[in-house]
Amino acid sequence: MSKESAIGVFDSGLGGLCAVRALAELLPHENIIYFGDTGRVPYGSKSREIIRKYTAQDASFLLSHGVKAILAACGTVSSNALECIEALTSNPVFGVVEDAAREAYDASHSKRIGVIGTQATVNSGIFKRKIEERDPQAVVLQSACPLFVPLVEYGFTAEGDEITRLACERYLAHFRGEVDTLILGCTHFPILEKAIASALPGVALINPASAAARAMAKTLGKKNLLSERAEKGEIRYFVSDEPARFAAEGKIFLGKDFEIKAEKIEIDKF
Repeated sequence: MSKESAIGVFDSGLGGLCAVRALAELLPHENIIYFGDTGRVPYGSKSREIIRKYTAQDASFLLSHGVKAILAACGTVSSNALECIEALTSNPVFGVVEDAAREAYDASHSKRIGVIGTQATVNSGIFKRKIEERDPQAVVLQSACPLFVPLVEYGFTAEGDEITRLACERYLAHFRGEVDTLILGCTHFPILEKAIASALPGVALINPASAAARAMAKTLGKKNLLSERAEKGEIRYFVSDEPARFAAEGKIFLGKDFEIKAEKIEIDKF
């Protein structure tokens, strides 16, 4: 395992690009390989068996590129299948649950914390368990928000978008006055952060992708695995469906400063 090996990141679609952006900002000299399983998105509505199968294939693809660490930038995978990656490699493996739960607990004054995510993430109860491990008296309210992912991926992200505003009002109303902190338990959800904040004024929002990126940077530093190159790292993108659409929609997550050129792979071969 080389210091100059890439960091591997994957998600079921585009949401993991939030983690890529955070890593690129924190660790600008690192190479990053991203795989978006755009041909099989979403994972959140799949059975646990299928999620675990897809996870193993996604991780195997990244490991075929010799990555030195893997971030499963997907709340569904982190909630249901992280051990499937750990079974394939001794390299550091990260999800988007542990550190987000810690940051949410630390940020909350009332210890009343909300969690939103895909149906699979909410069903797993993983954020609730992680917070209650820290404090059995903490109150954790959860809700699935299945429309948020397609809203992001179909571009309903402009500030003030009426469809997104109504979805936020519908999904988040029961959190109002009940929690002071909310975990955005899917990597797509931070793209809707302004709309979510408008629906829940005064509530602290926790971005799991950013929390995971900070944890990864800290761990790689402790293990002496950070790149020593002086130049900016390269980001390579791979997908399981149409690369052109991924490149166009990826700008929603990464911003205009990132150049996206994706390659299509046959993920079922892994």
